[in-house]
Amino acid sequence: MEILLLERIENLGQMGDRVKVRPGYARNYLLPQQKALRATQENIAYFQRKRTQLETVNLKRREEATAVAARMDGLSLLIVRQAGESGQLYGSVTARDIAEAVTETGFTLQRHQVQLRQAIKTLGKTVIWVSLHPEISVPVTITVVRSLEESGMSRTEKLRSESGDDGTEPLADKADQALSG
Repeated sequence: MEILLLERIENLGQMGDRVKVRPGYARNYLLPQQKALRATQENIAYFQRKRTQLETVNLKRREEATAVAARMDGLSLLIVRQAGESGQLYGSVTARDIAEAVTETGFTLQRHQVQLRQAIKTLGKTVIWVSLHPEISVPVTITVVRSLEESGMSRTEKLRSESGDDGTEPLADKADQALSG
């Protein structure tokens, strides 16, 4: 199926490119997410009329993502999970868990923005990438530990390391309530 891209798609093309993709990929992902249009004469004419508007919107989103990326640079998260003696987790840390942890630090993030090839299943540090815009990704360090005591951090330090805040009292109280309840 031939489609016309409305935004940059990694490993596929730039905005305005006509590309051939499998019909299922187009029907189930690109078209419902409004990332592409079928490459018909009407849609091509529509795209040419709206191109400058779409490029302006894309530029604005990119600038916003760049600003968020600057604030998010160097973000390090501490996630507590139960694990066996060998360091193998009883469960796993998924993209949803990471998105929730990043959201708790004050950034808005959806799970589909977390680029995680497979779930994290062991204790330790892992660097993952978060896609804020099709052209902007930011590395985030995830440290999975058994307990806060094992990590050598207090709850307030955990909150500071996650958010980059100065650890004011209301945030520390919020973290104590969340961790105890």
